[in-house]
Amino acid sequence: MPSDEAEAARDDGVSLHLSDTHAHLDLADYDADREAVIARAKAAGVRLIVNVGFDLATSRGSIALAREHGFIYASVGVHPHEAAGLTNETIDELRALAADPTVVAIGETGLDYYRDRSPREAQRRAFREQIRLAREIGLPLIVHNRDALDDVLTIIDEEKAGEVGGSMHCFPGDEAYAAAVIDRGFRVGIGGPVTYRSTGRLARVARAVPRNRILLETDAPWLPPQPHRGARNEPAYVAIVADAIARARDIRPVDLARATLGNAMKLFRIPKRPPPSIAYEMWGNLYLNITNRCTNRCSFCLRYESDVLWGYNLKLDHEPDVQDVVDAIGDPTRYREVVFCGYGEPTLRLDVVKEVGRRVRDAGGRVRLDTNGQGSLLWNRNIVPELVDSIDAVSVSVNAESAEAYNALCSPSLGERAYDHVWAFVRESKKAGLDVRVSVVDVPGVDVPAVRRMSEEAGVPLTVRGTGAPRRPGMDPR
Repeated sequence: MPSDEAEAARDDGVSLHLSDTHAHLDLADYDADREAVIARAKAAGVRLIVNVGFDLATSRGSIALAREHGFIYASVGVHPHEAAGLTNETIDELRALAADPTVVAIGETGLDYYRDRSPREAQRRAFREQIRLAREIGLPLIVHNRDALDDVLTIIDEEKAGEVGGSMHCFPGDEAYAAAVIDRGFRVGIGGPVTYRSTGRLARVARAVPRNRILLETDAPWLPPQPHRGARNEPAYVAIVADAIARARDIRPVDLARATLGNAMKLFRIPKRPPPSIAYEMWGNLYLNITNRCTNRCSFCLRYESDVLWGYNLKLDHEPDVQDVVDAIGDPTRYREVVFCGYGEPTLRLDVVKEVGRRVRDAGGRVRLDTNGQGSLLWNRNIVPELVDSIDAVSVSVNAESAEAYNALCSPSLGERAYDHVWAFVRESKKAGLDVRVSVVDVPGVDVPAVRRMSEEAGVPLTVRGTGAPRRPGMDPR
């Protein structure tokens, strides 16, 4: 069955929540109209800009700019073009600059074998030194990588840069290289060049990269998107980049913008976060976050990575009551589905699911329950008959092909019987006439073909969920 992302209809009229993770607004190119450029970015929906330093002067300029504008953040670093001049004193000053609360990354650093404005050995040394600094102070990296694909990965591996991760700026590779970068804990930064050829390398990368690993950028004042090629670039044009990537992925720009804003907030550990969200919109659906409690502790669960998903803060400060949830929904007919799916297991709040679901259906909405399928075990009774008047569809995360694999992956608090009850919930839901699907997470150790055979035997469709996250010591990738 198609994913929510693939099913979402385009709706470009919705206000965007954009991010530009690589700009240089402190440069003289903007001296005549900097504030107007920033105002245009805000008007276009840009909620976050990372202004990137490439030497000590621009690092200081980035901090000064960030101090003046609450939605602009700074990075500090030395570009490979300037690598020959990097000294121990330079690293000391970068360390001091990085203590400023506006600084969210080290960079841009990396390798540039195309122009070779610094000797390659000096570039490699400067890159290593800045990775070590990033690991020392716990900030992600912004990496410049031009005609140096293999050496960049080698240094990232040798210096353990994956411990802090970062952005592979102006992404230089193909889909396989993107997978290698992602596996090392980095995000893929895509800017204006993705608009130059709708079937080119970057468009293919934009389609292939998991949605939680893409970053939007402009590299302003350089690399403007079509139709602005030949002119000065600026952060407002990131909306054009978002539209191009959304078209490549066949999703709405508003959803792509939200997802990439969340990716940027997560990577750069932006301290300013939105208030907790009970209801959050993506892919044309409205998702309901009614609890952060769960009966599983899945190794791949996104809630252990960040409180923020798609730019929404899903860390609840209290569990909402029925009226709170109904108020957050508004008119349910605006959405394809209203889905109980947050940072917890919805059936832990069974009464809320039943009452809210009933009200949504009475108002003309369609309701889906995303669940781990342990509700009947949790409540010590078959809860499916109680749900049929409140939901239209159910998606059950079966996640593995056996109880042994499930227990290792999901650590269910309800014990050894949990996996059998998951499949029993699937069968009972199908028997009750609900629209049922199951899902499995595609991580090492899970036999996806076996789960597919099981879903076919049960007569329900299967969704295979990719995680797109880096491998972590002692944990399956998520």
